[in-house]
Amino acid sequence: MANIEKALTQLLEINGAVAACIVDSSSGMVLGKLGDSIDLDMAAAVNTEVVSAKKRAIQELKLDDEIDDILITLNKQYHIICPLKSNTDLFIYLVLSKSIANLALARLKVNSVEADLTI
Repeated sequence: MANIEKALTQLLEINGAVAACIVDSSSGMVLGKLGDSIDLDMAAAVNTEVVSAKKRAIQELKLDDEIDDILITLNKQYHIICPLKSNTDLFIYLVLSKSIANLALARLKVNSVEADLTI
């Protein structure tokens, strides 16, 4: 569990980061969360459906590929969903303030945190 907490702390250190969690996409359950600006339990459940839909689309289209990350751009926020390469049933969910965050740097940091995360 300390590794999850460390990863979440690193994610929240990203300039513009508002909230982060690690989610089990097979159940929608949050394994760890940090930040209180949004209901992360609800966000995890809803974004589990997003990940499942994209996995189904890849399968139905017979693409020989997998999700690297999913970016949702809102008027005021970026939402990054990043499945773990070590276990694609788990994903990082990060919320960033669009007016503050540098999206390219944030994605690099998410990938770095994801690579170091072991669960």
